Amino acid sequence: MNIQPKINLILYPFDKTMEVICKIWLLFIWGLTFYSFLKMPEIIPIHFGASGKADHYGNKIIFLLLPFIATILYFALTQLNKYPHLFNYLTKITTDNAHKQYTIATRLLRYLKLIILLIFSIAILSIYLTTIGVTNGVGVWFLPIIFGLILIPSIITLSQSFSKKNDAG
Repeated sequence: MNIQPKINLILYPFDKTMEVICKIWLLFIWGLTFYSFLKMPEIIPIHFGASGKADHYGNKIIFLLLPFIATILYFALTQLNKYPHLFNYLTKITTDNAHKQYTIATRLLRYLKLIILLIFSIAILSIYLTTIGVTNGVGVWFLPIIFGLILIPSIITLSQSFSKKNDAG
């Protein structure tokens, strides 16, 4: 087993800003959920098919699971980000490249945390708008956008990880 060096990472201003945005977005999700929950009927769409149309309905209590799941994922990714030396990397981690690789990896987790929160807020908003009759589902654009939001930062991170430039900030 290869032991990777433990180092104290410096949070760049961009990283600090991402953390603040994620915290604010999580609060937004909870506010949007409570506002929507109070305005919804008892039976709401709880699943959308690949076409973006609602295809399953249930009690609105299930709607409250969305911000709980988002919150759990937020805190899990926040905790995981504290241990970049435990991550798997495609390059060998040395004391020379640890700062760069750890910064890139933790930044990816921050992106993914924000993307997950964004996806949950879109789902919450879509359910609410479908329930009140403004829309008829999430639309066919929902899945491609989710895949793009997740894949693009991952691909960028991989290319940064393999670049020879030393500064990750």
